[in-house]
Amino acid sequence: MRTVVFDLDGTLADTSADLIAAANSCFIALGHAAPLDPLADASTAFRGGRAMLRLGFERLHGAADDARIDAQYAPFLAAYEDGIDRETRLYPDAMETVTALRAAGYVTTICTNKPAALAETLMTRLGARHLFDMLIGADTLPVRKPDPAPYRAAVEGAGGLLTTSLLVGDTETDRLTARAAGVPCILVTFGPEGEGIRRLDADGYFAGYGALPAEITRLIG
Repeated sequence: MRTVVFDLDGTLADTSADLIAAANSCFIALGHAAPLDPLADASTAFRGGRAMLRLGFERLHGAADDARIDAQYAPFLAAYEDGIDRETRLYPDAMETVTALRAAGYVTTICTNKPAALAETLMTRLGARHLFDMLIGADTLPVRKPDPAPYRAAVEGAGGLLTTSLLVGDTETDRLTARAAGVPCILVTFGPEGEGIRRLDADGYFAGYGALPAEITRLIG
């Protein structure tokens, strides 16, 4: 069974505005002005809550210690859950492309570093959860990407084989995950880095979802 494993944030959906809003709410509650910008800081948003909190504290105080970040992580998650789909949208043609892949016989799954419950909620609200046979989140296993274990769980849990699977993502974390799992990786070029993402030397790239099936066929048939 040929299996295509998708990252979520920055790959299937543009979640940056809602993530940045949740992080900024933490700083505002501490009496600061919002230090993060939803456009300029989108690449940090796609690296997760702790990365955003770290960047915000660095801008406000010149440094960020783990204790401050840890203290704000739960409030960040609560704020994000409250506004998880205010601005978030699937990327153009993402749903149609996944539907076509499934019709062509591919298994499709998600492996994300977003907490699993939040990922489940978001994909359900976006009307796309039914298109994925398995969803592995940051807290599904004791480890998270770039450890290869979550990727393997996303493949094998859906009945697939590593040897006929690949990862579709948008960051260095995805590239490192694929390398650790010994599978091909296709990266988006429509993210914050644009064509600069090619520095990661992935196995394939795509600038829009219409071009993804051909890259998948080239790599795993």
